[in-house]
Amino acid sequence: MPAPTAVSIVPAGTLVYGMQLPVLAQSTLFAAPWEATASAAEVRRVAEACDRSGFFYVSVCDHVCVPRDRATAMSTVWYDAVAALGFLAAVTTRVRLLSHVYIPAYRHPLQTAKAFATLDALSAGRVILGVGAGHLEGEFDTLGTDFTRRGKLLDEAIDAVTAAFLAEYPVHEGPRWTFREMGLRPRPVQQPRPPIWVGGSTPAALRRAAARGDGWLPQGTPRAGMPAQILYLRAERARLRGGAPIEIGMNSEWMYVGRPPFEVPPGTRTGPGEELAAPLREMKTMGVNHVGVRFRSRSCDELVDQVAAFAADVAPHLN
Repeated sequence: MPAPTAVSIVPAGTLVYGMQLPVLAQSTLFAAPWEATASAAEVRRVAEACDRSGFFYVSVCDHVCVPRDRATAMSTVWYDAVAALGFLAAVTTRVRLLSHVYIPAYRHPLQTAKAFATLDALSAGRVILGVGAGHLEGEFDTLGTDFTRRGKLLDEAIDAVTAAFLAEYPVHEGPRWTFREMGLRPRPVQQPRPPIWVGGSTPAALRRAAARGDGWLPQGTPRAGMPAQILYLRAERARLRGGAPIEIGMNSEWMYVGRPPFEVPPGTRTGPGEELAAPLREMKTMGVNHVGVRFRSRSCDELVDQVAAFAADVAPHLN
């Protein structure tokens, strides 16, 4: 399938910011202790804080099931991505809704397209479909999907979902899925379609983002490695898409706006807003235009306060 015209949603020349919401995924790598006893009420409070504070997106992850031997580190708390995004659509009005990242290989592309087109219609055009290849072999096995073909399945799924976003009666003929003369409504609000951001930091993921994505969501790339990966991504974009624009993401280091009243883990950036903005502006200089920010907190109240403090004290220094 020829690559469709790239969809750009980040205002030119700006660095926008979003965050993964707490509670909805509780890996020990990033969940704070207070999230273990939290509920939908806390998720709503943080989402509403992001909405009124000018955050560009809020995001949720995607795992259907977690193998027992991985559950100690990952936990089994991973809320369904589409259900969670639907809940967030109902409790916010402006912030965009990002899947970071959804695993299309687990579903028929028309299921993915129907779910995210519906979300886009219900949210008045706020969906960003972030996709990735997945990494849990046991999850693939349980869901009846070939782990060794996950990259090829993702490539084809992106093409097929894109076709379904663009046309009520899409046509797709691929090695795994084929369909025609099958109509899908509701149609997405965003025109020509919702953006698709591709996750991953392997060479294959970068080539996939360059060839098929409207944006890139790096996963695990350290700050020092970003310039080289951006250079490679842009070279592949020029080769495969004639230099069409692509929106480049990055996660911030963990931070606490102001002076923390508790001992924060090593590597956490703290201080006044202008100091915290400086490393984020460095990302912008690299070519990044959407950053996922991460805050240390001991409670929902503190996280809501941090969201507001970032908007008031850090954001004005970004652009």
